[in-house]
Amino acid sequence: MRTVGAIALTLAVLGVLRAPLTHLVAGAIASMVATFAIREKQRGKQAVTLVLGLATALASVSLGALLSSHVVLGDLFFVALIFCAVYGRRFGDRGTALGLIGFQIYFLSLFVGATPSALPGLYGVLVIAFASSAFVRFVVVHETPAGILERLREAFRVRLAQLVSAQLTLLDTGPGDMDRALQEVRENTLRLHDTAMMIQGGLEEGSSDETVARLVQRRIADAEVAAERLGLLLLNARSAERADTLTLHLPGAPVPQGRLLPVRDDVTDTMRRDLGALRMLVLRPVGEGGGTALSHVRNRLLGYRDEENLPPAPAAAQDVFRGIGEAARAVLGLRTALGAPQDDADDTPAAARSREELDAEDAAIEGAEENERAQQEQPGGLRRPTTRAALQVAVGSALAIVGGEFLSAQRWYWAVLTCWIVFLNTSSTGEIVVKGYRRLVGTVLGVVAGIVLAGLVGHHTWTALGLVLVFVFLMFYTAPVSYTVMSFFVTAALGLLYTLLHAYSMSVLVLRVEETALGAACGVIAAALVLPVHTDRRTNELLVTVLERLTDVTEAAVEQLSGGSATDLLDRARELDRALGDLRSATQPLTHPITPLRARRNTAEYVVALLETGAYHARSLAATAELLPTHPSIAAEPRLREACRRMSRNIGAITAHVTDERAAAEVESAPSIASLLEPGTAGTPRYGRVTDRVLRHLQRLDEAVLGLARPLGVPVATPER
Repeated sequence: MRTVGAIALTLAVLGVLRAPLTHLVAGAIASMVATFAIREKQRGKQAVTLVLGLATALASVSLGALLSSHVVLGDLFFVALIFCAVYGRRFGDRGTALGLIGFQIYFLSLFVGATPSALPGLYGVLVIAFASSAFVRFVVVHETPAGILERLREAFRVRLAQLVSAQLTLLDTGPGDMDRALQEVRENTLRLHDTAMMIQGGLEEGSSDETVARLVQRRIADAEVAAERLGLLLLNARSAERADTLTLHLPGAPVPQGRLLPVRDDVTDTMRRDLGALRMLVLRPVGEGGGTALSHVRNRLLGYRDEENLPPAPAAAQDVFRGIGEAARAVLGLRTALGAPQDDADDTPAAARSREELDAEDAAIEGAEENERAQQEQPGGLRRPTTRAALQVAVGSALAIVGGEFLSAQRWYWAVLTCWIVFLNTSSTGEIVVKGYRRLVGTVLGVVAGIVLAGLVGHHTWTALGLVLVFVFLMFYTAPVSYTVMSFFVTAALGLLYTLLHAYSMSVLVLRVEETALGAACGVIAAALVLPVHTDRRTNELLVTVLERLTDVTEAAVEQLSGGSATDLLDRARELDRALGDLRSATQPLTHPITPLRARRNTAEYVVALLETGAYHARSLAATAELLPTHPSIAAEPRLREACRRMSRNIGAITAHVTDERAAAEVESAPSIASLLEPGTAGTPRYGRVTDRVLRHLQRLDEAVLGLARPLGVPVATPER
């Protein structure tokens, strides 16, 4: 909306001034660039970058116009500008924005055919465009980090309610629709996790109080873990066999067969009612009080945390009711952290105890000292990602210029633009291939749309500009969802602009496809030949990072559960999640439908699913360990260290094998972790359901680590009997 508003305001001002059509097109492009290039969160920094961006734009359009008659010199400068624009990403958001503005405005000068005599008018257009962008940014669509965080919190509540709804559907689903219902649970679980990660990224700048930020982080993590665990318990309860956590993370994983719970009886009716009540509690606006009726509902759900309040039911069904109770506690903690009124007048003893536990945790968070984590040292020289990318884009752009001019001496810059774009937010040759393919498909479809639209609105200037605004909105709106769809709207909008400039023809649209294909090919060639980062190498590096983060979280959680000193477990868990997200993105070339290697695709999907399973259990361990100092029912268990050592050695062996396939490392298979603390051994009593839960998480994590050995080719050593 901000981008569309800036373009509309620019066109309105230029329309009042009776600017020529070329200036209208230049103003639309300039205001779009001035708006989307700036990604800083603080308003002061945004204003400074906007002023510097205007200066950069004026210099760029001047050089573009002055060099328009010097073909070779202009091409050399364009390549140098591209190198500097990409290299500037190393200087953060401001460097990225200025580089993007410099490149796009130089492209604008080529698109509108800027000449030295036209510069005064273009200067005025750029000033109007940047002023319009500033007005819309700071006045009309005002946005602050705190406001963004508030919307993300609301989105988390909605996503949590959607996940509970999907779990309710899972409870009622018959065997024939099980795959569809389970896929819905998977998708909603992933969306909830993505929202939690977005909140994590905005906490530091969106909260003025560090303690409040830590508290919200904790409550979000609790709610996420409780909701995901409830889904697994439901899957266990409705199936005749125990479900594997992998089922929630891997599409196509074996689905537990049979049905343990009947479709309709008192237990399932109560479970259905309580899941609906949980969803109602989640959706209740934070600013609203509860009322007597809602308080009774909340108290009933919290009561399931006590054994005596559980309804008579099979053990698996009782686990679901316990999970509902823990989820209700997480919702209560989340509402408290978000500032909901304390409607505790009607609290039962179970509800009061839950509040006391939450208050004790809040006090512990307020008294905790922040542990500073050392930043990883970035590689230098040609190994620096920005330097490598700058060289690759420069070489690819040089090839695109040469090849593009063979196709067209007037519109060769489309090939350069495609080469530039396919390198954005990519880190390996495989990612560039996939992005180039998606852009080409979107461009072809956009050309078809452009042909139709040119015939319909080609002679109606303001109608065409209105459609351009619609396409710009859809371009940005669909960008996070589908790069192909985004490319479609880009090409359709450009087709309308060509029509307005009276440069439209079938040959121009065909040339657009040819230049796009050429630019994508040049990008792939440059990525493959200039300091290449192969997909295998990139994914291996990220896999090692994920395994290291997994070890870090697990060892720290087990150390704290074993009576060791408290550490910042939630930050470690989020670092694991971020590393896993990077790996998931890097494996897209391996899992994309166009890849011809189906076995490799299946392996990549399986490995990522196993790691997601391991991350879930590591998060659960971290959340349980965080409760240790304040929760009266959790006791430190020093023998857990022994249970964790073998798992850490196995992760180390897998890491060594991924780093060097010649490494003589092997994982060790041994009796299950749960058996280490089973009753019957002298001096090893069971500590109740919390300890059982910890053991189950460790057991599942150990199974996930062992499961990684086979697809990664790590030998498994079976201990001698």
